[in-house]
Amino acid sequence: MNWRDRISIDPQIHHGKPCIKGTRVPASVIVGSIAEGNSPQRILKSWPQLTIEDVEAALWFASALAAEAKAVPAEEDIEAEADAE
Repeated sequence: MNWRDRISIDPQIHHGKPCIKGTRVPASVIVGSIAEGNSPQRILKSWPQLTIEDVEAALWFASALAAEAKAVPAEEDIEAEADAE
């Protein structure tokens, strides 16, 4: 699967955060939901406009970002970014 077919980054949509195309659902919310233990089926119930392919694309997107990471952010950086949102 090519995640680029399903995820877009548009400054006019959700402050430029990567979202599922045609929605305002951020990829990070999907990945975070999986990390919290939610099943793809639960995510699809919460966001009925999504498909299983959208959920998979969000996971592939996260995988691609992790593969390109040069460093792990410091805990303080993560907390500061969360506070800014």
